[in-house]
Amino acid sequence: MNPADQIRNFIQGLLNRRRDKKPFADDSSLLLSGRLSSVEAVEIGVFLEEKFGVDFADIGFDQAKIDTVDQILALAGLANTDVSRN
Repeated sequence: MNPADQIRNFIQGLLNRRRDKKPFADDSSLLLSGRLSSVEAVEIGVFLEEKFGVDFADIGFDQAKIDTVDQILALAGLANTDVSRN
């Protein structure tokens, strides 16, 4: 599974826990729209640190920078990887 799909699956799992079954696009707002909470934002941060080595101690943690899958990919330095959906 490519990194983009790993991120999408992680986000889908967070949404499923909230019983949110609506689809989302890579540019869909997740946090600022209220679909996910600040608790899930922290979970996304931990996921990015553990899986992709993102160091929020260096860059600071800002929910607005992880509001969409596209933003998460860019923050993790994965924006130029194969992110196509199958």
